[in-house]
Amino acid sequence: MTTQDHTLDGAITRLRSPRTIRARCAQIAGAVRRGDSRWFEIDDAGLEQAAALVAAVTRERYPDLRVPYHSRWRHFEVGGIDRLEPLLHGRSAAQQAAAMIDLAVVSVLLDAGAGPHWRYRDPAAPAAAALSRSEGLAIASLRAFASGVFSSDPGDPLRVDADALLRLDPQSLARALQVDERNPLAGFEGRWSLLRRLGDSLRSQPQRFGRAARPAGLLDSIGDGAVAAERILRALLEGFASIWPNASAIGGIPVGDVWTHRACGGDGADAGWVPFHKLSQWLCYSLIEPFERAGRTVAALDELTALAEYRNGGLLIDAGAIRLRDPGLAQRPLAVGDEAVVEWRALTVTLIDEIVPRVRAALRLEPRALPLAAVLEGGTWAAGRRLAAQRRDGAPPLTVISDGTVF
Repeated sequence: MTTQDHTLDGAITRLRSPRTIRARCAQIAGAVRRGDSRWFEIDDAGLEQAAALVAAVTRERYPDLRVPYHSRWRHFEVGGIDRLEPLLHGRSAAQQAAAMIDLAVVSVLLDAGAGPHWRYRDPAAPAAAALSRSEGLAIASLRAFASGVFSSDPGDPLRVDADALLRLDPQSLARALQVDERNPLAGFEGRWSLLRRLGDSLRSQPQRFGRAARPAGLLDSIGDGAVAAERILRALLEGFASIWPNASAIGGIPVGDVWTHRACGGDGADAGWVPFHKLSQWLCYSLIEPFERAGRTVAALDELTALAEYRNGGLLIDAGAIRLRDPGLAQRPLAVGDEAVVEWRALTVTLIDEIVPRVRAALRLEPRALPLAAVLEGGTWAAGRRLAAQRRDGAPPLTVISDGTVF
């Protein structure tokens, strides 16, 4: 039996662990199942329907059932176009991995919800339709990366470094993302500020990010050989701790995507706090392929959790696994820290975990053949988007005000 560390450092360490995410979310889900919620009910019949839909969508999208990981790289392939490999051609495997890590970091940090109005037209494919939401942000960030927006080295545009990020002004980022008064991007200022703070973080930690102050420095600082997914996540949460806004802080230390809920349990300095780390886990999933490109094996993928965002959570509401106690909740804007939003996100983590074995059973696949990262890709995110398109022209079932740093 271990003794709980009641220090502030112990609290911060716990809140960075996927085990804490799962445990605190399960506490909240248990309270909802007991009827101790103002906002939601869980319907197990709806959970079965959600699992059946995810299995069907997975089989439809990947008939051979060889499902890739849910990551940013899938968005770069929108329309069946390979946009990445032509950029990397001629580089060594190590150089390719470094470029991919740099790209993944800036692209994921720009990938909070875009809002319903923003669109991006790919200048490299002028005849293509305008892209929106995650795919639009993916291609916009890829083109900005390829043109050297995030690099201070004119001879090497395919990099991200502190000098370039600290020089980046809002106007330059707006041009790269095609943002203007007629094409507004939700949380734009928050995204720009996040990249500036990333620059500060890269510069201030040469032991982690190297003398070049690039995100790619993580690959060397984590060490050689196989690495557990949770270790990569911990490195991200430690290395990027200072980039997150101060909305959630414990003892004056910003803790990122961590919020309060009366039913999440815990004791010590972190009692009552539930972590999600949506963008950081999304980034962790997206670093698996660059690490593999560098010859590194990433193990224990299922230590990470489902991403607590509006596609996975929307699937659960639209499929009937989660029912709103007050239908009026869907009619008003909500803040990220509102108890209803925190509860929705916690239910998303726990109920997706309950869906995963059902999907594996329906597809007759073992966990090794269909890890959580593949269920998300196959999968929950696509099924959530499909239901949203059918019911609300793509909008999520609840409206959460985005600051550009969580959703």
